[in-house]
Amino acid sequence: MAHASTFVLTVTSVILTLLTVGNAFFQKKQFYPSVVYITKSSPSMAVMYVQGLVIAYMIFQVIRKLFFGELRAAEYEHLSERTWHAIMETCLAFTVFRDDFSPRFVMQFVFLLFIKLFHWLSEDRVDFMERTLLAFLSALDSYFISHAYFTTLIRGASVQIVFGFEYAVLMTVVLHVTIKYILHMHDLRNVHPWENKAVYLLYSELLINCLRCILYIIFVAVMIRLHTFPLFSIRPLYLTIRAFHKAINDVILSRRAIHAMNNLFPLATEQDLLQGDNTCIICREEMTPVSGAKKLPCNHIFHANCLRSWFQRQQSCPTCRTDILAQRRTTPTTPAAEGAAVPVAGPAQARPNGGIQPANNGGEIPNMFPFMAQFAFPQHPQQQQQQQPQAGTSTTGQRNDDGSSVPQMPSSSIDPNMPQFPATPPGFPVMAIPPFMVPPVFPFPPVPSFAGLTDEEVAAMEGTERAAIEARINCIRNISLLLDAATMQLQQYMNKGQPTTAIDSTTSVCSSASATELDEIRQRRLQKFDSTITDNGND
Repeated sequence: MAHASTFVLTVTSVILTLLTVGNAFFQKKQFYPSVVYITKSSPSMAVMYVQGLVIAYMIFQVIRKLFFGELRAAEYEHLSERTWHAIMETCLAFTVFRDDFSPRFVMQFVFLLFIKLFHWLSEDRVDFMERTLLAFLSALDSYFISHAYFTTLIRGASVQIVFGFEYAVLMTVVLHVTIKYILHMHDLRNVHPWENKAVYLLYSELLINCLRCILYIIFVAVMIRLHTFPLFSIRPLYLTIRAFHKAINDVILSRRAIHAMNNLFPLATEQDLLQGDNTCIICREEMTPVSGAKKLPCNHIFHANCLRSWFQRQQSCPTCRTDILAQRRTTPTTPAAEGAAVPVAGPAQARPNGGIQPANNGGEIPNMFPFMAQFAFPQHPQQQQQQQPQAGTSTTGQRNDDGSSVPQMPSSSIDPNMPQFPATPPGFPVMAIPPFMVPPVFPFPPVPSFAGLTDEEVAAMEGTERAAIEARINCIRNISLLLDAATMQLQQYMNKGQPTTAIDSTTSVCSSASATELDEIRQRRLQKFDSTITDNGND
């Protein structure tokens, strides 16, 4: 389809050119007046330009057929994409050099475009065929660079600056292709594969990208000094800087991956090779324990030399695409770190009755403050007097089993279903409440690492962890019950300590009962409290 459209366009342009020339000779009857007529007529010049482009395209196809033969689909795609961007950049260059726009400028641009096409084909073809025609391209680049340089010295700043820098950039392409060609030829001369070939290719790419960045920065600086900022150079400058940055990252990451392979990854044993596939998928050769095969964290095995060449470009497993550097960051580097992490992951030692063995903190009180967030502490007596109403009409009492009146304690934020406890007997020691939440003295333990555990160890840990969780839940229940009782007793203690002028309705109800009835109530509730604690301990 593409060949048919090209043939139709060629035939159409030839017919239009013959009609234009015939019309000029038919009107002027002589050669010179006919040429003047064609040059002065805009439609005739448009037809001539189209015919010139068609002839140039045919010459390009002939040279391409001689040097490169048939192009692959990828090469056609690369040429079309790069040609479109080159044409757009040239159109932007027209805005900077409007005074230099002429037929000569168009011819120079077309010739530059064709030279670029051959450079791009050489760059793609050297990776595929490992051969290219470099002498011709380097000679053309050198000639046009010198021509642009001397033209600028003689006639001053003009559009030749753009062409000179373009050919200088193309010279870096020729240099890169030459380096690749030399490395490929040296590799072909060796009987065994050259292990350091990928290293030299990587550093050569870094060098070429650095040279291109320097050229584009110099070009932008010269254009800003002589004319204005070159908009047409933004895209190639950005692509060059990005390629240079990528080359630097490739060098750094490849060195890290190779260092990890040499120092961290173990050698594959004979048992590892027997359990899995002993064929290296990179070189398709059989691996033996003598060949020094390396075992990756994902348990895939490859030749050390093959991995070294692979890590020059990619830092992932060739089979499962696992990031090797990410595995290196998450895996502990020393056995001591693994041994220190396993006890943290293990459960706490549980007592026979379901409790947890307390840690030895040097005689300090264990930190129980994380469980205190759900309990409300009584406020200061003066604050209670300001917040509570003056009259105690809203306070109601509760009746005991024998019909006696029992004071109801202020609820604040305590669960109403929580059992009520009597006041603290005289002489009973009371622990003071901390005024604010104190952060833990010791730092939190590090997150354990479960890498390297077998299935049996994971199953044993699962069973032990379940027993530890049950013991901790029972301990939390006991602590919650004790804290509820301590909170109620502290509230009663605070109410007992209020002055006589601030006696509320609860105190008045308590004073109405006799001392004998209060003693009986206290004894009954203490017995109930002891039985509750005993039942929870047995659970």
